[in-house]
Amino acid sequence: MAEGQSKWLQDFFDKAEPIKLKDPLAVVLGAIAEDEVLVFKYPDAVKLAGHSCPAVAGAYMITLKALKALYGNEIPVRGEIKVAVLGGPLDMAYGPISQVISFITGAAPITGFGGLGGRFVRRNKLVFDEEHGEFNAFIFQRTDNNKAVKVAYNPGVIPVDERMSDLMPLVVSGTATKEEHKAFIDMWQGKVKKVLLEADKIEGVFEITELKDYKFPQV
Repeated sequence: MAEGQSKWLQDFFDKAEPIKLKDPLAVVLGAIAEDEVLVFKYPDAVKLAGHSCPAVAGAYMITLKALKALYGNEIPVRGEIKVAVLGGPLDMAYGPISQVISFITGAAPITGFGGLGGRFVRRNKLVFDEEHGEFNAFIFQRTDNNKAVKVAYNPGVIPVDERMSDLMPLVVSGTATKEEHKAFIDMWQGKVKKVLLEADKIEGVFEITELKDYKFPQV
């Protein structure tokens, strides 16, 4: 590993499909050339979250699948996507998941970029729709043509080793042996690997539905 790069314990991190987006704001302000794209990989989400887990991996894949459903063979445009999280910011893992989605798509909450001369606005393009709460469900919409899709993520259908529930308290409390900790990591990251690389082989992990009449909450 070259100096200055992160050295990951899991070799499958870089095997997850990258996400490529155009970013007009990055072009205008000189970060990238007009014919270039921003490339996001799963390790970028790990850096943002500070860890790798099924929720972080799920957020990455939710975004990947939503963008494919919205844009097909086109390259998605960062900053021209709205996202509604179906629930509150403190529900389940909605907070960390929304941060990953925001990071990749550019859709931001009230703290987002306010724009330049009315263009490139990112603020309030990610909202929490508590009125229409739904388990692990997220709505993505293009702002150019209003096409919208809902992605539901169901990690519970992925089989896990029964020993996980016994090892988790030991690891969290710091009382696990090195062998127990190693076994836990193998199981934990094994599920992450399934989310990133094998989910399409397991029915029901991701469900994608095109929407026609969803209205984003007013902010």
